[in-house]
Amino acid sequence: MRKAKLTNGETVPVLGMGTWRMGERAGQRADELAALRLGLDLGVTLIDTAEMYGDGGSEELVGEAIRGRRDGLFLVTKFYPHNASRTGVPAACTRSLKRLGTDRIDLYLLHWPGSVPLDETVEALERLREAGRIRHWGVSNFDTDDMEDLMAAGGEGCAANQVLYNLGRRGIEYDLMPWAEEQGMPLMAYTPLEPGRLAGKPALARIAAERGVAPLQVALAWVLRRPQVIAIPKASTPEHVRQNRAAHDLVLTEPELAMLDAVFPPPTRKRSLEML
Repeated sequence: MRKAKLTNGETVPVLGMGTWRMGERAGQRADELAALRLGLDLGVTLIDTAEMYGDGGSEELVGEAIRGRRDGLFLVTKFYPHNASRTGVPAACTRSLKRLGTDRIDLYLLHWPGSVPLDETVEALERLREAGRIRHWGVSNFDTDDMEDLMAAGGEGCAANQVLYNLGRRGIEYDLMPWAEEQGMPLMAYTPLEPGRLAGKPALARIAAERGVAPLQVALAWVLRRPQVIAIPKASTPEHVRQNRAAHDLVLTEPELAMLDAVFPPPTRKRSLEML
């Protein structure tokens, strides 16, 4: 699998598995566990979750799925802004570690900007890193001005920024993506497949028919075309996992990319960062 490079030079897979809205329904647990384990078998070794997802239920699901195979995985989880204080960050980390059944988190993210001063959050994260409880830290849902504020607060150790990005939501390409590229910082694209926004678009259907794939596989391949973007689509069934994994190997041609640009044009001005 292709890799993206964190700010410290470590490489991670460009395709991971998201778990938003997983671990919430007992009747779906078996399928969700099977999907996560299949993804690991297929080499999708990056898993993203958060303490917010299912009030910790998603982290518990991930912990069960990875039991006995922690080594070689790259675990990402996130903490609430109201837990971003000097004492709140380590306490939240302890709870997440317990739910995940591990002694370390590979990438620990502040879920979105909050009211706690960023220098206090950075200090707490750096202490966790020095203690070995997390290996890297970063942020999520930070726009360009938020990232500038983070750097001013001593946040040069930020390893990644996780934001909403897909064919129908390209606003970050105007300023946030160029800023991240200058910093050597990867972006993690959450909700890279937004069926309600993308499914049924004729351009996607046409390319998919010509390639013999599903339309949303084309949408995922489009996100993955950028070397420093890590996509984390949710994969709650084995079928979806296989489709997502196959999309990693789908390389779109210049005419296909031009067709998609015509339907989903890139931004020509600054837009506020979108969130879901």
